Amino acid sequence: MNPGIGLMKRRLETEKQAIALAVSGILKKYEVVQDQIKTLETKYDNDSGDWYVALGFGEKRAVVKMDSVHATISEINEI
Repeated sequence: MNPGIGLMKRRLETEKQAIALAVSGILKKYEVVQDQIKTLETKYDNDSGDWYVALGFGEKRAVVKMDSVHATISEINEI
């Protein structure tokens, strides 16, 4: 039997860590300067163990979904 997501050790434990990973993902995918990126909203999903961070940069906005256990970006979607 696998432990629930709540029992697994999370690598992305804090909102600050999730924002840092999300910003690095945006920097890699888009040609923007870090100073141009603003955090719009953050959300942690207790059921899935995923972080969602909405970022704004220039005229664009994107939501970065991250796996908190593996500390990886699952997807980046422009909104």
